[in-house]
Amino acid sequence: MKKMKILEIKNLKKVYKNGKEALKGINLSINKGEFVGLLGVNGAGKSTMINILSDVVVKSSGEVKGCGFDMDTQRLDFKRHIGIVPQDINFDPFFTPYEVLKSQQGLWGLKYDHQRILDILEHVGLSDKAHAYARSLSGGMKRRLLVAKAIIHDPDIIILDEPTAGVDVDLRQQLWSFLQKLNSEGKTIILTTHYLEEAQHLCEKIAIINAGELIAYEDKDSLIAKIGSKHLELLLNKDFVEAEVGRFSVEKSTENNRIVVVYKEEADVGEILENIVKMGYHIDKIKMIESNLEEVFLKLTHS
Repeated sequence: MKKMKILEIKNLKKVYKNGKEALKGINLSINKGEFVGLLGVNGAGKSTMINILSDVVVKSSGEVKGCGFDMDTQRLDFKRHIGIVPQDINFDPFFTPYEVLKSQQGLWGLKYDHQRILDILEHVGLSDKAHAYARSLSGGMKRRLLVAKAIIHDPDIIILDEPTAGVDVDLRQQLWSFLQKLNSEGKTIILTTHYLEEAQHLCEKIAIINAGELIAYEDKDSLIAKIGSKHLELLLNKDFVEAEVGRFSVEKSTENNRIVVVYKEEADVGEILENIVKMGYHIDKIKMIESNLEEVFLKLTHS
């Protein structure tokens, strides 16, 4: 079954007045219901892209469509289908969560819906804080209120800019579960984060921007398999002195007779073990270490 494109970005460019090219022709197509991680080092251009989608920054050129609506010619319809969760707290600290959402309904031109507000507050775990001043909320609660504010108009696309920055581990897990629930309900989610384990845990597709260019965009697992490498950690009966194990290289040798051998295919493991035994070593313990998204990210952005 053919997947429906929900966000299409074609040749998106942004050049600032000082001549800095923040985006150099980004092409990105996201399907309905996908959970996409948008990654990049500081200054790579991902925040500029998010700000363009948020209508905070004006693009220099290119085409952007969301749910079939053109950002330039159908701006209001485009914005109605997108919910933005910014990094910074952007609600009145003297409003209660209930009032924040009621106000947001009005800003979207929606009819006041008491039950919708209660449902959203329950959805984000803030029912018991509905009438407390926002300034009294913990940092994690404020983050959840930002999400509630972004989804009050029931957008199809939800964009989160560093939603778990500065929150504790427990809250991060709660937010992860909440985002997965939204995604399971059919929402398309775009997540920017510096926590690469977060992107690896949540996202099915990964887009990496570097120096204003999209340098990778594909399924997370295939990206890791293609770019990453695998490691075999071995505990030997004595110090390892050779630098090679046949055609495989030893990446590092540590204390306690441990070595790490780099390999690509599962079939290589048997050959590695056989070669080490032939060299006169006894293998006391074997541990497989898979590549992760962090390794792939570093390879692609620090080349």
